[in-house]
Amino acid sequence: MNRSHLFQLASVLLTYPDEELLAAGGELRAAAAGVDGFERFVEWLLTGTLTEVQRHYVETFDLRRRSGLYLTYYLHGDTRKRGMALLMLKQRYRAHGLRLNGGELPDLLPIVLEFAATAGPGDGEAPLRQHRQGIELLRAALHETRTPYALILDVVCDLLPQLTDDDRAALMSLAFDGPPVETVGLDEVGLGPNLAPYAEVCR
Repeated sequence: MNRSHLFQLASVLLTYPDEELLAAGGELRAAAAGVDGFERFVEWLLTGTLTEVQRHYVETFDLRRRSGLYLTYYLHGDTRKRGMALLMLKQRYRAHGLRLNGGELPDLLPIVLEFAATAGPGDGEAPLRQHRQGIELLRAALHETRTPYALILDVVCDLLPQLTDDDRAALMSLAFDGPPVETVGLDEVGLGPNLAPYAEVCR
């Protein structure tokens, strides 16, 4: 199974589960065949009711800031640097012809994974490599809560370069100190209002 297929499937499986996703059970099983983490996740996904899996998704990603899907938050918090990182991501996508729908932020992990799948190993996977620390923190948080979604992050991380000693040191610092808390500067790049949901969730 090639890298693009794996990143694309991870993107799909990390989206909010709706009726259409669960109705595609046969296709999901076929796409996940041969990849243990994906196979186990898909079986879990398809054994629950729509209400159950939707509630689990919200509890996992929307109500816990430590396991949010917005990657730039892990490195920059709600700061000026985050606003610039989001703007640079949007420009990178635009250069490859990718347009975001519905006002979604460009650092949402399913979107970053979709970009990796469509743009290829070089420029397409660059955002994943740049935000490797955030992805590792997210994976650790998911394992801590023992959610099946951790299986998806395991597959994604296996596709990325191994962590260096410097990466591990930075991860320890981020895990201990948390992201910066400055809140100025986001409106200057036109991204401030989209960050309002962070004020409503718990760390």
